[in-house]
Amino acid sequence: MRTAAIARKTKETEIAVEVTLDGTGKAQISTGIGFFDHMLEQLAKHSLIDMTISAKGDLHIDFHHTVEDTGIALGQAVRTALADMAGITRFADVLIPMDETLTRVAVDVSGRPFLVFRTRFERAKIGTFDTELVREFFQAFTMHAGMNIHVETLYGENSHHIAESSFKGLARCLKAAVALDPRQAGVIPSTKGALGG
Repeated sequence: MRTAAIARKTKETEIAVEVTLDGTGKAQISTGIGFFDHMLEQLAKHSLIDMTISAKGDLHIDFHHTVEDTGIALGQAVRTALADMAGITRFADVLIPMDETLTRVAVDVSGRPFLVFRTRFERAKIGTFDTELVREFFQAFTMHAGMNIHVETLYGENSHHIAESSFKGLARCLKAAVALDPRQAGVIPSTKGALGG
């Protein structure tokens, strides 16, 4: 079983994450931030990665630390569960339509983190959630999962749709990219014979 558990505690947040890569998309999410919980539930559901995420943070200040640190811990959990990445499909890309919005996401589970995030929001907030925190989550997750992730909203107006299509796009890419390819038979999917660095 490709599973991992990560606990992260600072003066600002206390995060506990458990993942099962070969799951069914079950989610138990509690961050204290309703919209963020909704996005993480989408991430679990459409990636088929089982996720248990508990986050307590300094929400009286703002949501930034909780969102960023959750991204860090989730990225670390996924990276740990991938181990040496033997046998994975590695690459994936998807187009996600959501009403008037169309978002493209591409992922390389390479061990070399880099985020390209070409997505703009029409509004500064979705309810009480700062839309700029969508990028902060993606940045934290990317760096700690060790992935190359590209997100681009080709067009769209509704900020909720733009955010949700980005998370769903990441989810569908993760589902495909971390899947075990039976033709790889445990082989590292790289001509180098190793991923990362």
